[in-house]
Amino acid sequence: MSSDAPPSQAPGTVRPGGRTARTRDAVRDAVLAGLVETGYPGLTVEYVAEHSGVHKTTLYRRWGGVEGLVADALELAGEDSWTPPDTGSLRGDLRALTQEILDSLGDPAGAAVPAAFIAAAFQSARAADALRAFYAERFARCTPLVERAAERGEVPSGTEPGALMRAVSAPLFFRLFISREPIDTADADQAADAALAAARAGVYTRPV
Repeated sequence: MSSDAPPSQAPGTVRPGGRTARTRDAVRDAVLAGLVETGYPGLTVEYVAEHSGVHKTTLYRRWGGVEGLVADALELAGEDSWTPPDTGSLRGDLRALTQEILDSLGDPAGAAVPAAFIAAAFQSARAADALRAFYAERFARCTPLVERAAERGEVPSGTEPGALMRAVSAPLFFRLFISREPIDTADADQAADAALAAARAGVYTRPV
């Protein structure tokens, strides 16, 4: 990320404690609220200062401006303890993943913040970089899931985790954020099963 942001950790590492963590959390919450309320074009440092209680001079000094604030909010979103499911089969794991998407984003209120981040990424190169990094790190966490499946003989060795994860989530994200169609458990299961069939056929295996 940009040098305008405060020192930050790779997603998943230990975050600073005390006042620094509280300040960053308050700023992040204000950024999320602003993205949902005004969208990226309407988000201002003044808004974040008012809603976080952090002086705008501090925000400019530590984050550099709106782009830095949004990028850091995405970095902070990636610093969680989420791990992919381990149900004992790839089909079960993929269905559990798509159910997580349904549970977290199927409700408009739950989808508001991710939708705001996606919109911001179309208008800010720095937000786009942060969003890419967020998903790259998420896909990397799914590597053991795919490796276990390959060891069980469910998919070919060399199946690329990122490609499989994109295939699993893409149909649901299209409906949620592009066509704005409702989704249900049947849609989630269908996305998982379609990606599984392609993976078994070697579609996501890295070229040798």
